[in-house]
Amino acid sequence: MDSPHTTRVPKVFRVRTEIDAILAELDEGDPVPSERDLATRFGVARETVRHALRELLVEGRIRRRGRGTVVSRPKLTQPLSLRSYTEGAISLGRVPGRVVVAWEDVPADAQTATDLEVEPGTPVMHLERVLLADGERIGLESTYLPLHRFGGLRGSYDPTTSLYAAIRATGVSFAGARERIETVLASPREAGLLESTTALPMLLLHRRSVDADGAPIERVRSLYRGDRVAFEARLSPEPA
Repeated sequence: MDSPHTTRVPKVFRVRTEIDAILAELDEGDPVPSERDLATRFGVARETVRHALRELLVEGRIRRRGRGTVVSRPKLTQPLSLRSYTEGAISLGRVPGRVVVAWEDVPADAQTATDLEVEPGTPVMHLERVLLADGERIGLESTYLPLHRFGGLRGSYDPTTSLYAAIRATGVSFAGARERIETVLASPREAGLLESTTALPMLLLHRRSVDADGAPIERVRSLYRGDRVAFEARLSPEPA
């Protein structure tokens, strides 16, 4: 007799394929048939349908609206580049926005001190913001800047706008960055700020940017909802 695993996986895959076909005929915001209706239509248990819908929810194909489920809009695909989030969102026809969570001076921990080339405990500027696209919360960005270089931003910069544009306005140019991407789960605090759950996979980016002289500009930790954001990189062959 087949084990539960050998019989369930093909059934979920079949249901998932059928639901994909249904979604292909729907537009953004259209309601998705209920678990009960789908289970009846496909002749399977509701748990099988629930499993398939959970996958689609994590992938960002569908989203919750009230007590029902609707078709989501396509993910915001951000290029991996030295452009700011604002520039990237606008280039894709989305309206960027930010909600300021914190803007304060904090003592640099060991890693921040290393990245910004200051002594541990040195005050650095910390700016934490929720990133919006068309009013939806898609990311949580935490930026650390050397206070001795960018302390003047306190009196001139609106933290709901592009930080990169403000930094360039001081005469500093971004010449390079090192970035690492990994998948994580959000903490309860992060999930709350992103109006998500701790079970939803997130994309975590760590970036250290430098100017033309190699001096550090920023250390950034960005957390993005995996159901709403994807990243894209352009690759080219390395010289032989």
